[in-house]
Amino acid sequence: MDSIVHFEIPADDTKRASDFYNKAFGWMMNSMPEFDYIMIGTSESDENGMPKSPGRINGGMAKRGGPLEHVVVTVSVGDIDKTLATVEKLGGKRVQGKMPIGDMGFSAYFKDTEGNVVGLFQPAQM
Repeated sequence: MDSIVHFEIPADDTKRASDFYNKAFGWMMNSMPEFDYIMIGTSESDENGMPKSPGRINGGMAKRGGPLEHVVVTVSVGDIDKTLATVEKLGGKRVQGKMPIGDMGFSAYFKDTEGNVVGLFQPAQM
């Protein structure tokens, strides 16, 4: 069973949104300028950024646009290409194909049969 491992929040003004979530919930913000992205820590995490408490996830924030028009959840899968093929066979639509995320792995986005955008993450092979 593939699990939700990440969420993404789109923002028109990432500085303003970062300040809001930090002050509202105490979430930690870690800017990643090389990706024009902000990692959001919602829980105490290990050295790899993974939450130490079961059932918790961390997230990210980027400028609103492209697949990020609304909050998106991301599912970890073993093979993005195979998953996208299954999604399309079941009536979903590819929004953004497989793309590398530094040395962490790969991501992609699709729309489900109801028009919701969902992210996919394939970890790099260790």
